Amino acid sequence: MTAPIPTRVHYHRKERELELTYEGGESYRLPVEYLRVFSPSAEVRGHGPDTATLQVGKKHVGLKNITQTGRYALKLHFDDGHDSGLFSWDYLFDLIRRREANWADYLRRLEEAGASREPLGIEIKQL
Repeated sequence: MTAPIPTRVHYHRKERELELTYEGGESYRLPVEYLRVFSPSAEVRGHGPDTATLQVGKKHVGLKNITQTGRYALKLHFDDGHDSGLFSWDYLFDLIRRREANWADYLRRLEEAGASREPLGIEIKQL
C-alpha cells in the first residue's frame, strides 16, 4: 500500500515540530529531533542494520529549510548541518505509524550506549 501524500506541510519553529496534514483533515506532528535521529540517510542508517550510527545530542535540533523532491519526498535541512536524507511520503507515514515504538527503541539504545539526547558542550547557533 502506498502512503497518502500530505496536502500541507508546516514547520512549527518554536515547538520544533513538523506538521503533516492529509486529505480529510488528519494531521500529525513529528518532533524534529525524532526526524533527525531517524533520518533515512546512509550517514545515519548506514548500509545495513549493523552499520547504523546512533544519533546523540540532537534534543534541540531544528530545521533551516524544507524542500520538496519531485512528487515523492521532502528534503529536510537540519540546523546541525545534516541534509542528506530524502524523506519519502512512505517513510514519513511509516514514522507516524511507528512513532511510539521507534522512540522507545531509540531511548533504549541511548541508555545502553550510556549516551544522551542532550548536546555536548555549548550550543552555538548562527543568526
